[in-house]
Amino acid sequence: MSIPFTGRRIFIVLLLVSLLTLGAGALLPLHAQDTTAPVVSTDNTETIFTQIYNQVSPSVVAISVTQDVSQQTPFGQQNGVQHGLGSGFIIDSAGYIVTNDHVVNGANSIEVAFVDGTLARARVVGMDPDSDIAVLQVENVAPELLHSITFGNSDNLVIGESVLAIGSPFGERWTLTSGIVSGLDRVISALTDFSIGGVIQTDASINPGNSGGPLLNLEGQVVGVNAQILSDSGSNSGVGFAIPANLVERVAQQLIDKGYVEYSYLGISGGDLNLDAIEQLGLPNDTRGVLVGDVASGGPAARAGLLAETTAGEGSAQKLTSADVITAINGHPLLGMADLIAYLASETQPGDKVALTIVRSGEQMNIDVTLTPRPATPTQS
Repeated sequence: MSIPFTGRRIFIVLLLVSLLTLGAGALLPLHAQDTTAPVVSTDNTETIFTQIYNQVSPSVVAISVTQDVSQQTPFGQQNGVQHGLGSGFIIDSAGYIVTNDHVVNGANSIEVAFVDGTLARARVVGMDPDSDIAVLQVENVAPELLHSITFGNSDNLVIGESVLAIGSPFGERWTLTSGIVSGLDRVISALTDFSIGGVIQTDASINPGNSGGPLLNLEGQVVGVNAQILSDSGSNSGVGFAIPANLVERVAQQLIDKGYVEYSYLGISGGDLNLDAIEQLGLPNDTRGVLVGDVASGGPAARAGLLAETTAGEGSAQKLTSADVITAINGHPLLGMADLIAYLASETQPGDKVALTIVRSGEQMNIDVTLTPRPATPTQS
C-alpha cells in the first residue's frame, strides 16, 4: 500500500504525524504477550534507569547539521543557511552511527558530539528514505569513544513493557525519558510513497531533536529508533513512533555493505478487511487479512494470478462482488495491511518466493509469488 508523502523535514500538521528534527526544517502481526518479558519492581526502577543511562549514554551522540537553503520572498530570492539537530547512536568500533534519514537529508555539514564533549565531522555512508534510516561514519576519533550499542529483538516487545529514550530534545543533549510500549505494528509514512510497517508506539517523551536516538528496553538494548510523533503542537503528546530494531539492523548493514537497501515488491494496493467487506463477501466475521484492492499490471502478484476487487452499483449503493483476501504469508497470519508491509520489509528479499494464503469466493487456496525489487515510482506494496 502506498501513502503519499511530501516534505523532507519537520512536518507539524494538526493531528498528523510530525518528524522530530529540531530546526532542520526539516511490517508483522500483533505480537503475542511474552510472559518472559522483564518485569520491573517499583522499588528498583530508578536504579535500573540510572544504570541503563550510565551504560548507554556513551554510545549516544548529538548531531548538528547545516544546509544551504533558498526561498523566494517579496524582496527576491533569499539564500541562507539552516541549522538542525538530531540524535544517533554508535553501532560498532569502526565509527558507524545510525540516525534518521530526515535528520541528515540535504545536509552539507554534519557534526557529531560525544558525551565527553568531543566533536567530530561525519560523512554519510548511506541513506534509506523507505525506512527513514541513515548511517554516518566518524573518523579520527579515539577508539575509547566508540562504545557500540547492542540491538535487541523488537519482535519480543509487548504492550505495557517499560522503555527508555535518550536523545537531544530541543537541543538539551543526553536527555533520558521513560515510558511504556503503548502500541505495536503501527504504520507510518516513510520519506517516499511507501510506508513503514511494524512500528513501535510509545508514550516515552520524545520531542524535536530526539530523531535518530535509541528507544531502549530495560536490558539497555536498542529496540527502536525514535522517528516521529503525533502532535498538534510539534511537541510530545504521548504518542511517539520508533522504527523497529530488527528492520533498522538489517537496513544499517545493507547501507554499510553496499550503500543502498533493496526491498521486496508484491504489486498490490489494498487495506484491512472491514465489516462491510466481510458481509458483502459472505465471510465469517472473525476473518482477518488484507483486502486486495488493485493489482499492478505485470507485477509479481498479477503474474501469480492474484485478482483485484470488483464492485457493482453506484455511490453509496456500490457493493463488492468479488475480492481476494490475503490471510497469511508463508504461514504467518496477517491481521491487516500493516502486517504484510512489515513482513515483506523485514523477512523477505527480492527474488524470494512466498506462499500467500488467500480466500477467493469463500474458498481458501495458496498462491506462490516470486517477489521483485520495489520500483522507483511505486503505487503499490
